[in-house]
Amino acid sequence: MKKYELDGDDKAHIAGIFHEEVVPKLMVMDARIGNINCEFAGEKYKHWVLEFRSARSGFKIIDFEYDEDSRSFELPQRQLIRDNAKDA
Repeated sequence: MKKYELDGDDKAHIAGIFHEEVVPKLMVMDARIGNINCEFAGEKYKHWVLEFRSARSGFKIIDFEYDEDSRSFELPQRQLIRDNAKDA
């Protein structure tokens, strides 16, 4: 494996966390297409970026790219929908 190459296990790990933790935040932001730093999956991936686009029921990962200059940033927290029926 080359220094700047992810194996299948790495990609699966990143994708799992992306779909579980990042996608809901992207939906709050009404994102459709973009690139995001993979540090959310751990320090080991801080120089990796994934390209995504919207799909029928969420987002699809298009590609992974190594970028030594990539930096992460905080995404907004998911908003909780309040049940107004309980407050009536």
